[in-house]
Amino acid sequence: MKITFHGATRTVTGSRHLLEINGKRILLECGLYQGRRKDTYERNRKCGFDPKSIDAVLLSHAHIDHSGNLPLLVKNGYEGPVYATSATAHLANIMLLDSGHIQEDDVKYLNKKRRRKGLEPLEPLYTIDDAARVAEHFVSMPYNYTFEVVPGVRAKFVDAGHILGSAAIVLDLEEKGRKVRLWFSGDIGRRHIPILRDPVLPDYADYLLMESTYGDKPHRDVQAAFEELRDVVNRTVKRGGKVIVPSFAVGRTQELVYALHRMIESGDIPEIPIIVDSPLAVNASEIYHAHPECYNEEARRMLLRGDDVLGFGRVTYIRSVEESKALNDRHDPMVILSASGMAETGRILHHLKNNIGDPRNTVLIVSWQAPNTLGRRLADHEPVVRIFGEEYEVRAEVVTINGFSAHAGRNGLLNYAMRLKGRVKRVFIVHGEPRGAMPLIEELQKRGFSVSYPELGDSFRL
Repeated sequence: MKITFHGATRTVTGSRHLLEINGKRILLECGLYQGRRKDTYERNRKCGFDPKSIDAVLLSHAHIDHSGNLPLLVKNGYEGPVYATSATAHLANIMLLDSGHIQEDDVKYLNKKRRRKGLEPLEPLYTIDDAARVAEHFVSMPYNYTFEVVPGVRAKFVDAGHILGSAAIVLDLEEKGRKVRLWFSGDIGRRHIPILRDPVLPDYADYLLMESTYGDKPHRDVQAAFEELRDVVNRTVKRGGKVIVPSFAVGRTQELVYALHRMIESGDIPEIPIIVDSPLAVNASEIYHAHPECYNEEARRMLLRGDDVLGFGRVTYIRSVEESKALNDRHDPMVILSASGMAETGRILHHLKNNIGDPRNTVLIVSWQAPNTLGRRLADHEPVVRIFGEEYEVRAEVVTINGFSAHAGRNGLLNYAMRLKGRVKRVFIVHGEPRGAMPLIEELQKRGFSVSYPELGDSFRL
């Protein structure tokens, strides 16, 4: 048995982990690497293995840094199943189509520049048509159901509490009479977040493969984040401004809509327009509506009462470009949530361009921002940022609220690993930059764990 790390090593994107057993090859995740534009194309194009050699893919959840290279895998000859929960398969289908659209648009933009320099044009990593072909490979599995992936490998999805349908993957492996359990955390969610159930903690494993995005710091509790959001909205409304939120279309947008809907109902904030301006976020919200089997008890009770969990009667969900552009002509207080979450592509760039210079407005950062992204520059309070090649002075208030993270913080990660203290042989730390991972690794080592922090391409025998 061998595991090789082909992504999300010493970074938080591009998750790909290759498990080899009994002459079979299983890929855990197939995510896009995100970072500097000049690095991403080649890194995503070269996956480090032959896609035709893979026998099965197991997908923990639909976020693009975990699923976004599936179209390229299929395009390059992969013919096997992609196992996921039903909600993950449903979400991933729309997210991959959106990603295919972005790949096409990005290359079109880059090729304009390359033509001016006399360079050969690039091909997109994959197209919308390539992304559409992934759907036929999805095989949906319910939570807590054990199934055979290949001979000698049995898997089970358990709730990860991160986004709709997210799962940790429990793998029971047998090779030449030797039995091993590998527990892959996927992205670990937080306790008591809106809509979703709490993550299931590991009970037994020989090896733990665990994310470490926020291994360096604990999160503020969800209630504190709720109160900070209330205060941000109220003081922006008092100034007569807009709250502009770069928000991931899947997970963060629905969580914020849920929170804002509750605040308006309780009178904590005035009844101002709440706008979700992202076709992907609109589609994702409808999928959230379609999968109440993933809801926590509070959300299920709301549903049984006939309450609108995602505020479809109160929130304006925008698909069309014309409606999006019309928001620039409005000057009344409102909250606009728009993709992308790191402010790198999509309609959020237009909202930032049109609102970032007005001190009445607020730019609200509610998620981790990768280095070298516009979102990170805003979070770092750079006084001038570049949007569409033009420089803009940042005069709007910029606020970061970390408490809405869908990832477990330091304490949650430690608690997750500690369930296996004295029983796990090795912990592999992935999906974390060194600043997040190293403090977690040091703390785990102090507590007696054997820990590895793989580099790209590293292999380990299990």
